[in-house]
Amino acid sequence: MHIKTFCYILIFAFSAACSNGAENGIHQKNNSIVNTNRDSINIDTAMLLKAGIKENDTSANDFLRDSLKPVRANFKRISSITNWNAIDTKDMDAGEGGEAKFYYKDGRMEKIVVRQLGETFQQLAEYYLLDNKLSFVFEKTYRYNRPIYYDSAAMHENNDTEVFDFKKSTITEDRSYFINSKLIHQVNNEDRGAPFAEDYLREEQKRIETEFKKLVKLSKEN
Repeated sequence: MHIKTFCYILIFAFSAACSNGAENGIHQKNNSIVNTNRDSINIDTAMLLKAGIKENDTSANDFLRDSLKPVRANFKRISSITNWNAIDTKDMDAGEGGEAKFYYKDGRMEKIVVRQLGETFQQLAEYYLLDNKLSFVFEKTYRYNRPIYYDSAAMHENNDTEVFDFKKSTITEDRSYFINSKLIHQVNNEDRGAPFAEDYLREEQKRIETEFKKLVKLSKEN
């Protein structure tokens, strides 16, 4: 092999190694940022889901308040359980990951707690069951001010003024009440107390039931 050719090979190999090293370094840095920021949102789920049913959800509607008494009673019953027979945890693969916890008492599933993570959001939910059917669902969504990987470098590159900060998340809460498998009332912390139209409730029922069926299927997987 000519000396000149050999030198070209060495230069190419060195350049490729440097390029791969730089790419690996960037990848490792991004992973480090994501992991660090993920730690910053690793708050106890019970703390994030502490709202539940509120007394003023039906304060202006006496008929609805009476109709929802079974839902409130069931919520209170389940919330008072401390000696669960089993709590089964399943991993969820969507987005940045997550998990679902299934709570059992006397051989029956009573509650499901779900936490899902994404690059730009975090969703939490509690499903309360009555005779294996939906009774009350509480959902809480955190929309981050910036993606979870957004550090000072990304901020400057995009001529931005903020980095990822979990404390700056926009929070949305939904409380959904079911009677005989029908969604009859829903409250959102942004709706200012206005009742939702029937067609909207039907769409919400489909959405919630679809997620619930996926969770029930997940609970049966080995």
